[in-house]
Amino acid sequence: MPSIGPMELIIVLVIALVILGPKRLPDAGRSLGQGIRSFKGAITGDDRDEASERPVVAASAEDRGRGARES
Repeated sequence: MPSIGPMELIIVLVIALVILGPKRLPDAGRSLGQGIRSFKGAITGDDRDEASERPVVAASAEDRGRGARES
């Protein structure tokens, strides 16, 4: 079975960049990563929920006001 080398990866990334464009490429990569993670979780029987993996950070009223002023 042939292995994927660095030249093949570069070609695939260039094609993806041309097709998706620079603005949508990070979102596509993120979606692909989440899909692979959920597929692996389904295969291994991992029942963790994505929401439980991320820590919940509550912003104070002062932080929310500061973010609105900086934008």
